[in-house]
Amino acid sequence: MSEFLHRLPEFMGNHTILTVLFFGILIAVIANEATRFGRGFKELTPAQLTQLINRENALLVDVSPQADFEKGHIPTARHVAMAQFDPEHKDLAKVKEMPVAVVCRNGQTSAQAASRLAKAGFKKVFTLGGGVASWTAADLPLAKGKH
Repeated sequence: MSEFLHRLPEFMGNHTILTVLFFGILIAVIANEATRFGRGFKELTPAQLTQLINRENALLVDVSPQADFEKGHIPTARHVAMAQFDPEHKDLAKVKEMPVAVVCRNGQTSAQAASRLAKAGFKKVFTLGGGVASWTAADLPLAKGKH
């Protein structure tokens, strides 16, 4: 080990591009993990979401556009259009201590909604990584229609 540490400065001097790339990637990974850790919500797999719904009776909110929701949504999901999504709404305020999972088609919009919930003081906020598309890819059932 001491020989490795002794030769490391020589290696770094001879391979500056590799050294810069290594430290650049290291900084990017650390920044990404720090951001993920501090965002206030956790991303779940379809199996983890199923467990959360079954074991903790989580509220499932789908923020997909109405047409996408009607084409197919996770059973028990309640639709709320992102334009009307308000974490301070009286109905949501009642469930501040419950687990709340937010989903959308691909996971982008639900992350924004989950962030808003976390900032509003919700303690147990989750998203489905990959959205309803990952739910479908896991061969889990979808409900169709408005309910």
